[in-house]
Amino acid sequence: MSASAAKVSRKENSNHDAGDETSEKEQQEAIEHIDEVQNEIDRLNEQASEEILKVEQKYNKLRQPFFQKRSELIAKIPNFWVTTFVNHPQVSALLGEEDEEALHYLSKVEVTEFEDIKSGYRIDFSFDENPYFENKVLSKEFNVNEGGDPVSKSTEIKWKTGKDLTKRSSQTPNKAGKKRQHEEPESFFTWFTDHSDAGADELGEVIKDDIWPNPLQYYLVGAGGAAGTGGAARQFDDGEDD
Repeated sequence: MSASAAKVSRKENSNHDAGDETSEKEQQEAIEHIDEVQNEIDRLNEQASEEILKVEQKYNKLRQPFFQKRSELIAKIPNFWVTTFVNHPQVSALLGEEDEEALHYLSKVEVTEFEDIKSGYRIDFSFDENPYFENKVLSKEFNVNEGGDPVSKSTEIKWKTGKDLTKRSSQTPNKAGKKRQHEEPESFFTWFTDHSDAGADELGEVIKDDIWPNPLQYYLVGAGGAAGTGGAARQFDDGEDD
């Protein structure tokens, strides 16, 4: 290699190294600026969450009279809640035959979100006199403890003698008096004693976020109203046509 060629090569390498240093410096500065911008985005997201919470609290209060009126109207429809649960795909998967029988005595369901919605909610199930347990109301409550961890607590079910559905056998006698072996789901009522993962309670979330806002859409599923409450209007129109 000639002397002149060697000088050119060293110059190119020097420029390349300088370029790498400049590039690394620019990248580091860009990362620092991205972090600053991200902090602003996070601050706005936190502010938005606080504003959304205030709006939710406002409208939660406004909904209460309508929830009350809806409960009064639902009380006029026999077996409304058991039908709603049986028609819901996720809840029905948790129901055994005896669970359904017990839920025929369910007269009212109510979801109460706490003043600070982020802190939790309670679901109350009101029952008529029934052959299964003494309680008139069964409740399960979800909240956050002092350490910020989600926890739950519930009513202790006072089962009548021999009627504890959480201890039933997987063998159920059929009408002929014989026993049939089948896979029964764990009793719906074991949910009241399960506090293992309060932060990811699927049944509680389904009732609060899916069923409670509009239970009528599930009640009407079996009556051709699966598309929503419009099914009620269609049924009424059909009746008039007759």
